[in-house]
Amino acid sequence: MTAQTDTTGHVTTVYKVSGMSCGHCEGAVSGEISQLSGVSSVTAVASTGEVTVVSAAPLDEEAVRAAVDEAGFELAGKA
Repeated sequence: MTAQTDTTGHVTTVYKVSGMSCGHCEGAVSGEISQLSGVSSVTAVASTGEVTVVSAAPLDEEAVRAAVDEAGFELAGKA
């Protein structure tokens, strides 16, 4: 169920976010998640609902959920 990999000090996690439908949505979600401590990159894809996050360590899922909520969307879990 989890799509989390740890390579050379970076953790890549793919989350499912419901409700994204356009580039503005992608930007809002990416912007909020990128503010979390340790996050080095965020790629959101509205067409699939997937958000790929690269961070220095595994992120607290509740912190990710709060960031997605702040952007106006719902975290459906990990892809």
